[in-house]
Amino acid sequence: MPEYEFVDVYVPRGVSRKETTRLLTDHAEYGHWELDRLSLHRDGSRRVRLRRRIIRQVRATW
Repeated sequence: MPEYEFVDVYVPRGVSRKETTRLLTDHAEYGHWELDRLSLHRDGSRRVRLRRRIIRQVRATW
């Protein structure tokens, strides 16, 4: 089963949808993050949870 690391991003209510999309796209392209969960709150703020797979290096034995 793959292991993931998570990061939570808080987007305040004044940030537009377009700016939020750009922010999440930058995380995805440059940090290799993918969307795990998005919560839209009553006040218009968003809480986004991103995840990326942890790749473990296997030691080479000689």
